[in-house]
Amino acid sequence: MRLSRPFSTGFLLGFFAVSFAQDAQKLFDLQHVQSQPGSTWGKDNILTPKIDAFIEGILRSWNSAAGISVAIVRQREDGKWKTETKGYGFARVDGTRMSEDSLVCIASNSKLFDALATGLLISNKSLSLTWDTKVVEVVPEWGLLDPISSAETTITDAMSHRTGLPRHDLMYGRTDNTSSILQRLRYLRPSASFRSTWQYCNNMYTLLSHLPTILVGKPFARYVKDNIFVPLNLTSTTYSVDIARASGRLADPICRDGVNKDEDIFGAGKTRAALYPNWWLDGSEDGNYKSGAGGVIMNAKDAARWLQVLLLEGRNPDNGAQVIPTDVIRKLASGITVQQPKPDYPELSPIVYGGGQSRGTYRGHEYIEHGGSTIGYKTQITRFPWAKLGVAVFSNDDMYGSNFHEIIKWRLVDEALGLEPVDWDTRYKSSVKSAYAKHKSSALPRPSKPTPPSVSFVELSGRYRNLGYGDIELCFFSSNSTEFQSDGCKSLTEQQPLILPGAVEEDVPTFIAHWNKSWSSHLKLTHFDGSLFNLTALDSRPTLDPIDPYWTYNFSEGEIPTAEFASDTEGLGFGITGGFWGAGAGVEDPVGDGVLERAEVWFEKV
Repeated sequence: MRLSRPFSTGFLLGFFAVSFAQDAQKLFDLQHVQSQPGSTWGKDNILTPKIDAFIEGILRSWNSAAGISVAIVRQREDGKWKTETKGYGFARVDGTRMSEDSLVCIASNSKLFDALATGLLISNKSLSLTWDTKVVEVVPEWGLLDPISSAETTITDAMSHRTGLPRHDLMYGRTDNTSSILQRLRYLRPSASFRSTWQYCNNMYTLLSHLPTILVGKPFARYVKDNIFVPLNLTSTTYSVDIARASGRLADPICRDGVNKDEDIFGAGKTRAALYPNWWLDGSEDGNYKSGAGGVIMNAKDAARWLQVLLLEGRNPDNGAQVIPTDVIRKLASGITVQQPKPDYPELSPIVYGGGQSRGTYRGHEYIEHGGSTIGYKTQITRFPWAKLGVAVFSNDDMYGSNFHEIIKWRLVDEALGLEPVDWDTRYKSSVKSAYAKHKSSALPRPSKPTPPSVSFVELSGRYRNLGYGDIELCFFSSNSTEFQSDGCKSLTEQQPLILPGAVEEDVPTFIAHWNKSWSSHLKLTHFDGSLFNLTALDSRPTLDPIDPYWTYNFSEGEIPTAEFASDTEGLGFGITGGFWGAGAGVEDPVGDGVLERAEVWFEKV
């Protein structure tokens, strides 16, 4: 068992964050008035046998059982398009190959569709809605813990991730809906002050997806289909998992189970197929609460068409019809907040964020893009507006797909722009190794003779409540634990070896709670020392194998959040720290004299 050391850094003040974003945008505009990149038509084809071998080599060297699909579009000076799409590796664990027709969930690349739908509502002159409309004036369920943010947050603030609210991705569950989630945002602790810094927050895009229902009485997913998918002929793109599955082209989200990273950080492990995205939610074309933040399902063919639409600033590439207003496309691609003040590599620039779009430069060429990451699907959709170049890379490798799409994306861009290729493969492998080494070094071994908590393990078990996250029951696992357990905990104790194999170490006091969250079915607390516990979010995944029916997915891998129990005059509870709430980079940890004050999330015993 391991416990992380404390970590603390400063965060950007709001004035400088907004000022930097504005100055960066002016710099981008000035740069591209002065210098236009050259044509991307130096080669007829980018997906040559050499590039095919490169992509297949990436899958092999990273021991991936999954696949890659890519789309590349380039526009000639005469307006004609060169389009290339292709698949590599495997779409399914049954050996089905990945192709240009294989469907994947594009995850947070869905946010652009959400923001565009908002822009279409704003463009509707019959509605009194602007980018500066305050959310509290439109959404009845709206409210945040910070009274300033609650009263002043605008649509622009929500879409550009500057409300002060961190991710809190584990607050929403499988029985939630959009309204029930929004009603509980008021109970979530902010990690920064209003408009002070950029913090990614899926819940803000759940908020935006509620607007079509409120303003025009139509489910968000159907609104996007009717106003974007259909008029742009994105014929394979859908929010419906049912439709995607029925097509026979939905790729498996492919995971690696049981990788010993100390032996081989790129080990293949045991190949597992996760369940289809949002399987517990409504799979119809009405969509569900995840649709806005990450529910679009698409293939490489439609991605190529979508890139053309974006490069044409909202026009249908077949007939030139203006489906999405140009000013909406430009608004979302403008720099509103600073996403990344300092680049990771010399070829890159600082990054600014608008609405479902990031903006930066690569080797002097301006790009606009967004990534997507959900369990088993990793995607990147990038366009270079001045070079009239678009690239999309999709992967169904859960562990390293995000590395794949960056390595492959930049190689394709280098080829298209006629640049000497950068060895991104070596860089990303080095980055993965460094991150794991840092993770290992930041952890402390459990003491050989740990002290027990001030309150007995038996007394710590029971029901706890956080109004934002809901109620959980901590079930204590020990050799004689069933003697004092509730019926629910007795059932969980009996089922645990089957539904959460390998989750409990018999010699370490452990609590498990079944909390049925969107990303995690169970929460595990393992004793470290005293009142401190290591905390892990787990997910019980069916394998569809009668002999080995479940496997345990670690949602918290790479992180070591902790839970600390404490008692005061108001009773017993535990506070969670260590990045559990998903604050932005550089945001300071909460401080205070007691556990309650220092907690990112506080659960009180009831």
